[in-house]
Amino acid sequence: MAETFYNQIAANRRNSFLLTLLVVILFALLGFSIGYAISGEVVGAVVAMAIALAAGALIGAGSYFSGDSLVLAASSAKPVDESSAPQLMNVVREMAVAANIPMPKVYVIDDTAPNAFATGRDPEHASVAITTGLLEKLDREELQGVMGHELSHVRNFDIRFALLVGVLVGSIALLADFFLRFTFWSGVSGRRRDDRGGSNGAQAIVSIIAIILAILAPIAARLVQLAVNRQREYLADASSVELTRNPYGIERALAKISTDQEVLEVANRATQHMYFTNPIKKFEERSSGLFSTHPPTLDRINRLRELTGDAPLAGAEAAQLAGLD
Repeated sequence: MAETFYNQIAANRRNSFLLTLLVVILFALLGFSIGYAISGEVVGAVVAMAIALAAGALIGAGSYFSGDSLVLAASSAKPVDESSAPQLMNVVREMAVAANIPMPKVYVIDDTAPNAFATGRDPEHASVAITTGLLEKLDREELQGVMGHELSHVRNFDIRFALLVGVLVGSIALLADFFLRFTFWSGVSGRRRDDRGGSNGAQAIVSIIAIILAILAPIAARLVQLAVNRQREYLADASSVELTRNPYGIERALAKISTDQEVLEVANRATQHMYFTNPIKKFEERSSGLFSTHPPTLDRINRLRELTGDAPLAGAEAAQLAGLD
């Protein structure tokens, strides 16, 4: 069991880094090709790429230092302490000790839909937010499983990891939009300069490549971002089992939360990827046109069952969970 468990963690972590590297390479290729398409020179391409990276770094810095407070405020989360939520604080403290991280700040969201999320730039500046619905509908073992999952996100630096990927994906979208608008108004793809001689052909080819990348790169980057998010969810599930030594609590919590019909009103497209399970249900109008930010619940449960050697869910149990995400 231990070998399977650690192999699963290692595989999820490796896949996350490979996917992130793919986004970085995509951003670099887009920046370089746009720079060359506009300037016709390698130096200009490198400068354009450096400017794009610097702009992305500035956006990332703002999100790094203030993103958590904005998310908590947007979610109407209120801080709690030992006197107002003793059991919750006790469970969070247990999981923090198990994860060997500082006790995070704890918040409660007044909403009957069961869910939770973690935020913060590192374990020393972390917060967890839990809905009142989750506290009311889950027993202690299930709450431990959810908190183990969320504190695993903190311990594994998943919030910082997601921020890095999010900034890269946002930068790709902004850069692509800028270039397409620039191309439309200036006709850069059709430019020819006699003083460059043979370089005109190369510039024209790279211009076409840049236009194709500008159209496809934001879509590809978004898909990779979602794949990274899903890998980090698998990692946090496995890590929760490591912390709690109990795969059944998180398994039951996944089933309960996913089949709950309550709507989490404070969730939106910008924050949905942060929650324990996707807070935007398929039956809601706001789910239309959305890519899945989480792995299928049935798949998450069956991966957990692999850790214990239990048979995967089948029959009526599997049918109840299938297609919810």
